[in-house]
Amino acid sequence: MKHARVRYQEAVHRATERDGALLLADGRVVAFEAVDWLPPLEPTPRPRTILALGLNYADHAKELEFKAPEEPLVFVKGEGSLIGHRQLTRRPAGVQFMHYECELVIVIGRTAKKVRRDDAYDFIGGYTVANDYAIRDYLENWYRPNLRVKNRDTCTPIGPWRVDAQDVPDPMALALQTTVNGKLTQSGNTRDMIFDAPFLIEYFSRFMTLQPGDLILTGTPDGVVDCQPGDVVVTEIEHIGALVNTIQGAS
Repeated sequence: MKHARVRYQEAVHRATERDGALLLADGRVVAFEAVDWLPPLEPTPRPRTILALGLNYADHAKELEFKAPEEPLVFVKGEGSLIGHRQLTRRPAGVQFMHYECELVIVIGRTAKKVRRDDAYDFIGGYTVANDYAIRDYLENWYRPNLRVKNRDTCTPIGPWRVDAQDVPDPMALALQTTVNGKLTQSGNTRDMIFDAPFLIEYFSRFMTLQPGDLILTGTPDGVVDCQPGDVVVTEIEHIGALVNTIQGAS
């Protein structure tokens, strides 16, 4: 099932997809265009922890002229960076290179501590799509991206759906793509991750407890390009959904 969180008539609602429309939890059916889309966070409206992987696709590491990592390169994101489907992302004034990153997001479904790889999928509640923008101007190195690169307000659109884990038969074989103004600029597959979903659940849960609603952004393949104000960027993952975002100039 596809789940969403939306604002409709000044109230926040949980919703599910129903025949090309939204079925609100109170039983009303509304059009996709009638709502403001929020990050589809469950079971809590705020993630406790947001973990993000750098250089988790070998082709992207090569694109950036870096050696593929031998251990996950991880950074933590703040929830203030998250916005929903069809929302606006601000491009800072004077920036020379700001690019999208289409990423599969793992949504933790239940408390995970010292989980074995073979049991990892039991702890995944669902999946969504993220567009994890990076501001390359502020990059010191890809191994430790600083806050101005990856934690800016509005720079992590997520959604539109959270899809139940049982409805994604093989999350490690999903096609990803990005279009900018309708032109295909990025194409890949989750099978090309260096560290796959079961590995990441096992790895993180060895030293930290993962809680329901925590998010793991799993990295992006190669094919990133600079995005300018007015650009419409669509990051799409097979079986999960198409996340639409528009770049806005600095106010």
